[in-house]
Amino acid sequence: MGPGSNFMVMNATRNWTTGFFLILAFVCASSVTTVVGQPPSSSARIGYGGGRLIVQRAPNFGWNLAVHLQIDGRAVTNIVQGRRYDGLMPAGRHVLTVSSVPNNYFRPPTSTLLTVRPGHMYVFTALWDSDTVVLAPSMLPGH
Repeated sequence: MGPGSNFMVMNATRNWTTGFFLILAFVCASSVTTVVGQPPSSSARIGYGGGRLIVQRAPNFGWNLAVHLQIDGRAVTNIVQGRRYDGLMPAGRHVLTVSSVPNNYFRPPTSTLLTVRPGHMYVFTALWDSDTVVLAPSMLPGH
C-alpha cells in the first residue's frame, strides 16, 4: 500500500459519512412535511366532533382599526375592514378574546366563553360597547 491508498480510504469514508447524513436529513425532512401536510383530523371537522366559528366586524368598527382575535390565549388573526375570521374548532369550552389594533388608548381586551358543540356554527360580531370591543352573538348578513 502506497501513500495514495490511504487517501482513497479516507475519501471513501468521507463520501460514506456525507451520504449517510444526506439520507438522514432527507428522511427527517420528509417526516416533517408528512406531518405538516396531513389534513386536520376528522374530529376537528364540523359534524365530526367540532364546530365552526365565524367572527365578523361591525360595519362602523373603524376604517383604521382591526379586531385582534385570540382563542384560548393564542393569537389567531387581526380582522381588517371587509374581512372576517372563519375557522373550525374542536368541541369543548373555549375563551374568545378581542381587542382593537392598534390599541392607542390602552383599552383592555374582553373575553367571551364559548362551549362548542359538534356540528354547530357560532357567529359573532365584534363591535364597540362603551368604548370597549365586545363580541355579540349574531347571524351572518343575508341569513
